[in-house]
Amino acid sequence: MKVTIIGGGGRVGSNAAFALQCAGIVSEIQILDANTDMAAGEALDLLHGSSVLADQRIYAGDYARAADSDLFVITAGLRRKPDESRLDLINRNVSLFEQILASMKAAGYRKDALVFVVSNPVDILTQLAVVRLGLPWQQVLGLGTMLDTARFRSFIAQSLHLAPTQVKALILGEHGDTMIPIWSSATAAGLPLDKLPGVTVAFQSQTFDRTKTSGAEVIRRKGGAGWAVAATIAEVVHAIALDKRQLLPVSSLQQGKYGLRDIAISVPTVVGRAGVLDQVEIALWPKELSGLQASARALQEIWAKVRPRT
Repeated sequence: MKVTIIGGGGRVGSNAAFALQCAGIVSEIQILDANTDMAAGEALDLLHGSSVLADQRIYAGDYARAADSDLFVITAGLRRKPDESRLDLINRNVSLFEQILASMKAAGYRKDALVFVVSNPVDILTQLAVVRLGLPWQQVLGLGTMLDTARFRSFIAQSLHLAPTQVKALILGEHGDTMIPIWSSATAAGLPLDKLPGVTVAFQSQTFDRTKTSGAEVIRRKGGAGWAVAATIAEVVHAIALDKRQLLPVSSLQQGKYGLRDIAISVPTVVGRAGVLDQVEIALWPKELSGLQASARALQEIWAKVRPRT
């Protein structure tokens, strides 16, 4: 599988390229960035490690060379300020994203290509990609609440002194201020999480609050997220490359599950080689369902302000 990372010269894009290189699953990684020197430098640095890590083709390229890509991963974007909502980025990032999509269309791309949006605000930009590119909605997905979910699970495990990989819990909804923790289905080693000692209402509230504010903390301390988001990007890419049919909280254009339509938002989603294979509706606690629907309404209000007119 050939993967082109648009914005691959930046922190998130280059970290994602490294995560993909370490796994050795995709066969070709193209680094594409407006800063061509940075893209070439990142590709060269990755190439230097190829004899140790994996037998892959890794190089810097342009939109024309990207036209035969199986998967476009779009990470380009302006950074969120420490006290800025992800949705506030819309006024600064939509114009840049429109230019990227226009460049993709001008260069051409395979009709079965998949587009994976990481740039923020990811839900809005995922929907914008569906509209602008004219691809079937199933072929366009966003990172959604994958990173929020990873943080959530890790904090639960850390607080309860459990193995992080045994904790299964979801964040759904917007990747941003209205995200929703799904405690109703959370488990640890297959056991209901809310039955474990120490999992009180206060614990749930504190853990979720930490999850919501953790992105801003990383920005304040080191300038921006990198390694964890790269790991979640790789998880989605590998689900596609290996046709895993993996159930993931990615963002995609909704088709009626949970009463949601015509907005891109994260719900449990089956991901495989063709992109979004299904959106899965499970029973939620009433407050979780109402929270998810409120999150969708908040996104629809933003979408109404940026919806393409032509």
